[in-house]
Amino acid sequence: MENITNIDETVLGYPERNHKDKLFRKIFGGEDKRSSRWRLELYNALTGKKHTNPEELEITTLENVIFFKMKNDVSFLVDSQMNLWEHQSTFNPNMPLRGLLYFAILYHRHLSKLDYDIYGSRLINIPTPRYVVFYNGDEKMQEKTKLKLSDAFIDFEEKGDFEWTATMININKNHNESLQKNCKPLYDYSIFVDRIKTNINSGMENESAVDEALDWAIGQNLLEGYIMEQKAEFKFSILTEFDQEKYDRSRRQEGYEQKAIEAAINLLKMKLGTPEQIAQAQGLPVEKVLELQSQLSNTNS
Repeated sequence: MENITNIDETVLGYPERNHKDKLFRKIFGGEDKRSSRWRLELYNALTGKKHTNPEELEITTLENVIFFKMKNDVSFLVDSQMNLWEHQSTFNPNMPLRGLLYFAILYHRHLSKLDYDIYGSRLINIPTPRYVVFYNGDEKMQEKTKLKLSDAFIDFEEKGDFEWTATMININKNHNESLQKNCKPLYDYSIFVDRIKTNINSGMENESAVDEALDWAIGQNLLEGYIMEQKAEFKFSILTEFDQEKYDRSRRQEGYEQKAIEAAINLLKMKLGTPEQIAQAQGLPVEKVLELQSQLSNTNS
């Protein structure tokens, strides 16, 4: 079978991403025994299983695969399932597509390892895919949301015979409490991140908010002292992540505002509504719409 990691990534058009590992990956995707135990605990809480041996999880996590130049968060084989976990702090409707691309590599690895011939006449049994996205962003989300690849199809009226899904689980504080009750590491992670968000929302600067939350988490002995052991690394990782989120939000806001301005200009040209009505409809300040109206008047005069 062709080595998929040698495919020229420029053909696929995927930009290189080199963001620092997120805290979630550090906790549940590590190679040490503690991380392995936490990973198994989360798996049991998700599935209702009662596995006790962390070595039953065969790790298949992708690390900077050349094909994509990006990482998934945690993937592993257990119970004849190919599990893939990702963590998202901002809502991303493209998770089913991301998962499809990741699983293509994971299955290719699996088949290559077993030397299976996909061109043969015998049906090849493959692990059942289980794709979970843990979400703890600021947008209000249901406890669980099923994201579907078919929602992205260009011909949305014709879904076709193919589907791929991602189950998004809200792990913000006070959400999916039974899951967090059955997985102490997930609960610790959830309240720790919530502490940082609360600090920032109260007006604290990012670094001060993170420092206070780290000291609080250490005092509470969250994650069995892991935060204290990795305090400096945690701080750097969290600040990097929050700075990236701030940048991403800024870029999205710029895009939203530009689209709103373009829509307001079209409405003004067609004389569909007063400046006040257009401002309200597009979420723009009335002063901005009046400015656009003045610019249009000057252009037409």
